Amino acid sequence: MKIQFKINSKVTPEQVIEVFKSSGINRPVDDIKRIKGMIENSNLIITAWDGIELIGIARSLTDFHYCCYMSDLSVKKEYQKTGIGKSLIEITQDTIGEQTMLLLLSATPALEYYPKVGFEKVENGFIIKRKS
Repeated sequence: MKIQFKINSKVTPEQVIEVFKSSGINRPVDDIKRIKGMIENSNLIITAWDGIELIGIARSLTDFHYCCYMSDLSVKKEYQKTGIGKSLIEITQDTIGEQTMLLLLSATPALEYYPKVGFEKVENGFIIKRKS
């Protein structure tokens, strides 16, 4: 398996939805317009490809100088536990630079994963949740 990683490569909403559905991540996969907007308004997208098949994505918003919010980290189920998610995080970190903080919100099932790949838990965060 030769996986290729790309920075800000074009992806379609349909490709991203396929990855989201396979991975088990909870995203609005039945709302293609919303997924399209999520992609178009992100300024850092790292993707993982097996040939022409999109198999993983790390989607972030960043200023490249101080803060980066990784809003999606998703890998197709059959490719999970192979290091692809960790590589997506590492490429994101390399791209934003060491002076830029990388932060994310974790779904409950992934809470144990993130400390294993270098994240530390924070207790000083706050959220105003979306309505839908």
